[in-house]
Amino acid sequence: QVQLVESGGGLVQAGGSLRLSCAASGRTFSSYVMGWFRQAPGKEREFVVISTWGSGTTLYADSVKGRFTISRDNAKNTMYLQMNSLKPEDTALYYCAAKPRGWGTDFRTYDYWGQGTQVIVSS
Repeated sequence: QVQLVESGGGLVQAGGSLRLSCAASGRTFSSYVMGWFRQAPGKEREFVVISTWGSGTTLYADSVKGRFTISRDNAKNTMYLQMNSLKPEDTALYYCAAKPRGWGTDFRTYDYWGQGTQVIVSS
């Protein structure tokens, strides 16, 4: 059974940095599409970045391009999201997600989700 566990959220001032982690277990993820999504209060969940675990093909949302970086540690089966130059509008609950096939940014197509980790950016 696939399990995704996020950590690393917190409160940070605008301009600061955080690194989120997503520990994955239960499968071999080499062919999976992994992603980070976020949901702010009153808004729909939106994609932040998606990446294929095996090849590393990556797509960032325009709103985070140049500020956020996804990476992974294959030995630890862990995916990271380094977030720099944080803005108040980055405040949201951040989720790690995975699916076994099918490239795409629509959160509704992802099969597995973590519980989320809260990021709050103060101005």
